[in-house]
Amino acid sequence: MYHLGIDVGGTKVAFRVEQASAFVEETAFSWGARHSAEDDLARLATHVAELRQRLDAPLEAVGVAMPGTVGPDGRIATWPSRPEWTGVDLKKTLRTLFPEAAIAWADDGDLGALAEARASGCDNLLYIGVGTGIGGGLVLGGVPCPGLGRGSFEIGHVIVEMGGVRCVCGRRGCLQALASGPATLRRAGLLRGADVTFYVLQRALREGEPWAFDALEGTTRALAAAVTSVQELVHPDRVLIGGGFAAGIPEIVPSVSGYLADFARQGQAPLLVEPAALGGLSSLRGAVALAGLVASGEMP
Repeated sequence: MYHLGIDVGGTKVAFRVEQASAFVEETAFSWGARHSAEDDLARLATHVAELRQRLDAPLEAVGVAMPGTVGPDGRIATWPSRPEWTGVDLKKTLRTLFPEAAIAWADDGDLGALAEARASGCDNLLYIGVGTGIGGGLVLGGVPCPGLGRGSFEIGHVIVEMGGVRCVCGRRGCLQALASGPATLRRAGLLRGADVTFYVLQRALREGEPWAFDALEGTTRALAAAVTSVQELVHPDRVLIGGGFAAGIPEIVPSVSGYLADFARQGQAPLLVEPAALGGLSSLRGAVALAGLVASGEMP
């Protein structure tokens, strides 16, 4: 019996098949130009059919990592990268594609956290992905929190600065508005007095430019403030920081660690902060892990 993980992205869909926790295959396809949800679903069905032909046993469980918001009714409430999917009945679609399997879906950040927790051997872990936005998730007792059907762990929209800059969600002072890759580069540009690209920031940090470190401190201080708030509430054992932007700026992890030490109150040890291990594969690995949890009855 196979477990299938599917990582649905804005530009491609990735698949990973495991049997008894052993790797079987990985494959992917690109969505191509946006036309309609019907076209996308037809491509998905074709790829699934081809995958089934290569397998010699039925699927026991399927886990799906979704970047869009799925409502409690199983329909896509919003997906900015592919708005054509708004209103698609994801639950019905997956049941049609995989009638024999146990099925579950979750936010891709939540599943990235699950995979990172498994990879690090830490059952109580906070994962933050710093990229175009701020994503991530929380795993407690080896299970994503808050849990299936109860929404995603949106740490990017925790407010860390009252009256701060406006976030794409409409609020002010969200972590994402202060600490995402684009937010960091905007701050760097203001401090430098000229536009700053990712590669310019990397080089400036290597060369010790004060404006670059000042820009990064705004990001890492905000990240540490959010982590400290999570620590006060649920007490994870470890924090992993990943995402494309953070992966290219190694100074982020030690800087966050320093601020966590500053923010620790009397009698409280700061959390251990480390770089994430799986990179762009975390959500796909998390989707497979979700399939395993559902198959074992650990998640409804």
